[in-house]
Amino acid sequence: MSVTDKINIIDPHIHLFNLKQGQYHWLKAENPPYWSDKAIIAKPFNEQSLHLKPPLSLAGFVHIEAGFDNKQPWREIAWLEQHCRKPFRSIAFSDLLQPPKNFQTQVDKLLIFKSVIGIRHIFDDQALALLTHEYTVENLAYLASKQLIVEVQMPITALKAVDKLITLSHKLTLKIVINHAGFPPLLANHKCWQQWLQGLTLLSQQPRCYIKCSGWEMRSRHYSFIWINKVLANCIHYFGEQRVMLASNFPLCNFTQNYQQLWQSYRRLALNSQQLNLLTYKNAHTIYQIA
Repeated sequence: MSVTDKINIIDPHIHLFNLKQGQYHWLKAENPPYWSDKAIIAKPFNEQSLHLKPPLSLAGFVHIEAGFDNKQPWREIAWLEQHCRKPFRSIAFSDLLQPPKNFQTQVDKLLIFKSVIGIRHIFDDQALALLTHEYTVENLAYLASKQLIVEVQMPITALKAVDKLITLSHKLTLKIVINHAGFPPLLANHKCWQQWLQGLTLLSQQPRCYIKCSGWEMRSRHYSFIWINKVLANCIHYFGEQRVMLASNFPLCNFTQNYQQLWQSYRRLALNSQQLNLLTYKNAHTIYQIA
């Protein structure tokens, strides 16, 4: 591929912030996460902030819930659909720990909006407790009945939680997308790296499970592309080229490099032109059904 050839991108993991109307408790300095550099992202970001220069071209994106209003998550979707012009899909928030009747009512309100294609409730280190909660099975079953994607943000080194997720995936026929490559450890931590590979292997055996590679800055503000290449190579090896996506995690990528720089750097990864097209455009187009 020539350096001047146009590269269409569908970014499957971005966040936009409307600080005037939304709550965004996590962006406030007094609330966790207590990042010393949080001010870099604690500001408004809209669709125009997703600016790429040629030969890169943003063809669409997937917006991931960002804490606009977790009691009324449809407010975030209404704002997005009013102001975004590019083709996009929305992953909305919905609290999996709600009583099923309340959960179903909330999901039904979200489905009024044409962009909604899935739900995320961040699991993180509470993954096992959340996946074994009394309401979780029924609520996930409702998402499956509506053919909604379940976005899963958790460290896949938590192998008991991975096993539980796989059990539920089988039982309910869930379509799952793993966020941020399942938080791979840095290469220096050999034991955790082996646990991550084990989790990756188990999840890859689920045909309706996909993985997004992004969020590098959440592991280290000084990550290396040697590490990213190794993570990506393993994701492709186990999941195959058609179930892996590259994403930005914008605006959190700004902790390390800006939007343009990140996508330019992805072009330097150990990928051929066909793989690059799959991971930066075609797979997201198919998985998220972006028109």
